[in-house]
Amino acid sequence: MSKRSSSRQSLRTRNQKSGSTTSNHRQEEQQLLQPVFEKACDAIAVTDNLGCLLEINAAACQLFGLSRKALVGGLLTDFTDADFNFEQVRLSVQTGNQQTGELYLLRPDGIRREVEYTLTLNVVPHRHLVILRDITDRKEAAQDELWCQRQWVELFSEVTLKIRQSLQLKEILRATVTEVQRILQADRVLIYQVFPDGTGKAISEAVLPEYPQILDLEFPEEVFPQEYQQLYAQGRVRAIADVHNPDAGLANCLIEFIDQFDIKAKLIVPILQNLNSHQQNESKSQNQLWGLLIAHHCDRPRWWGDFELELMQQLADQISIALAQAQLLENLEEIVEVRTAELKDVNRNLHQEINDRMQAEEALRRSEEQLRLITNALPVLIAYVDKRQRYRFNNQAYEDWLGQSLSEIHGCHLQDVWGEDCYQRMHSHVEAALSGHVVTYENEIALRNGISRSVNVTYIPHVDEQNTVKGFFSLASDISDRKAIERMKDEFISVVSHELRTPLTSLHSALKILATGRLGTLSTDGQQMLEIADENTERLVRLVNNVLDLQRIESGNFTMEKQACNAADLMIQATEAMQPMAQQHGVTLVTQPVDIYIWVDSDYMVQALTNLLSNAIKFSSPGGTVWLTVELLQQSEVLFCVQDEGQGIPQGKLESIFERFQQVDSSDSRKKGGTGLGLAICRKIIEQHEGRIWAESTLGKGSTFCFTLPALHS
Repeated sequence: MSKRSSSRQSLRTRNQKSGSTTSNHRQEEQQLLQPVFEKACDAIAVTDNLGCLLEINAAACQLFGLSRKALVGGLLTDFTDADFNFEQVRLSVQTGNQQTGELYLLRPDGIRREVEYTLTLNVVPHRHLVILRDITDRKEAAQDELWCQRQWVELFSEVTLKIRQSLQLKEILRATVTEVQRILQADRVLIYQVFPDGTGKAISEAVLPEYPQILDLEFPEEVFPQEYQQLYAQGRVRAIADVHNPDAGLANCLIEFIDQFDIKAKLIVPILQNLNSHQQNESKSQNQLWGLLIAHHCDRPRWWGDFELELMQQLADQISIALAQAQLLENLEEIVEVRTAELKDVNRNLHQEINDRMQAEEALRRSEEQLRLITNALPVLIAYVDKRQRYRFNNQAYEDWLGQSLSEIHGCHLQDVWGEDCYQRMHSHVEAALSGHVVTYENEIALRNGISRSVNVTYIPHVDEQNTVKGFFSLASDISDRKAIERMKDEFISVVSHELRTPLTSLHSALKILATGRLGTLSTDGQQMLEIADENTERLVRLVNNVLDLQRIESGNFTMEKQACNAADLMIQATEAMQPMAQQHGVTLVTQPVDIYIWVDSDYMVQALTNLLSNAIKFSSPGGTVWLTVELLQQSEVLFCVQDEGQGIPQGKLESIFERFQQVDSSDSRKKGGTGLGLAICRKIIEQHEGRIWAESTLGKGSTFCFTLPALHS
């Protein structure tokens, strides 16, 4: 018995020592975890089954905005909005699992914070761990980013709409700088135009009142060196966060210059102008630097983000479109073609960039919606057709024109949408587009309401990186009004031809017979009146003939028989034809023929040269000289020049004189027998030969009319 009693005592002693050791371990763990609990960055709370706060750390006090004493013993739901029910959340979580969600925390100072929570049940029996993390700033940042995206889409749509609705370049540029300054919160936004001599000027500006204006200030070439112009002409974008930072690479003299305008940071995007608006071969396209879109930050340095860079680049592209639009005001058909083609390129690039940036499915959906908003605002038919000739995208104009919903059109074959007759007219053009060719043609379409429309259609192939045609983009604009005007013009010309030209010719012939004296001799006054009538009748005949010639060229109802011609032969033929007129006016004709071959219609080219020589002779004083020269420019163009020593042309009329019935001095032109159509005919002839014509003049010293033609290469 004594041995058994001794064994029990020994076992009791060992158990007591073991319990003491376990207790010590727990105390050590508690001492180790307590600082971690207190110094954790996230708010941590321990609750019971009802959500009563039993223990909290310092981060929780800071998040709730209350002291430990005010929080412990209270329910978690006392400090949240009514939508959060702790007991329901606890019951929905299986034992040993976690639940994550979001709730709104109501602080005593009135601030409402959005919080992400993680609930872990039964970390010890009937004790639950709640970890809270403030996500208010993250949510607000996401909202700010979404707002910026929305502002960008609105700005892009607004600028695009202004370009479509307005032909005033100044208005477009002013709206651009104003909206960019508002979106970017920049201190100054300006558009700087670069001149051919290297100088430049700020032509549009939006700036805060406390900073100096740059508008209309001209800058010397030293401010914008040639090497910078070349870099920007290649599409380079420059973002400088701090102009005084040596990493910016700015010369000291340039820093001193920009300090005059309080510039601390700047973002520069080039505005490029395409010089080959009529060429479809991209390998021959050439971009010229027109100017710069610049944003300044003046009160402190600023880091420019990717969103800001992209916004500026997209708007620079839109300004380029506006420039092209302003240059093509004289030809409405070309304006529509160029604007729609460039808009298609911009939309396609925008779509591609958004797809590259947005990889998530939801982001892709938003970008497509943005693109649809833009295209739906346009009064033209815009669509994408796949290689099976089925519609994969249509804008709102399709629904307005066809009376069918977009969902009904989507996926349909072209023949099912437009009918058999219309499809047969477009079939060959569709096949050409699917072969990789850009196609432009006119078509007549009959809508379901019985209305027929004339449309100008352009197909642009969609080619991937492997040079495979995936489909094509279709752009169609309504030209019914233009066609109606053309028919009216043709009817008018027909009336002129039959009802005016014939009696004028008879009248002119009768006056010529009277002038010969065969029907009797007239008095001096009668003879003078007869000469006046004969002169004005001849002028009317020339006017009618010029109107008919111009209309025939514009309407395309003529055939040019182009062949290889020697420029020297054409010059000699034109001068020989005008020599009698030159002798009559006492003017010397000087010709410098050069053997250069060009591909032209010789008759039309001689007509253009004689028109220019006739004008030069008529407006030269007796004893003056008129020169006709030709030279080869860089093996690609041939330059013809007709120079006189007349009275000259004001700078403001150097362009308008090529319009119909436009003259420098109407009274003087009437004395000299001008009709105001000769230069308009010349321009149409030159344009039909893929050339260009212009005038240069100095008042009192004479004028020079120049035109270029493509050189004929062997």
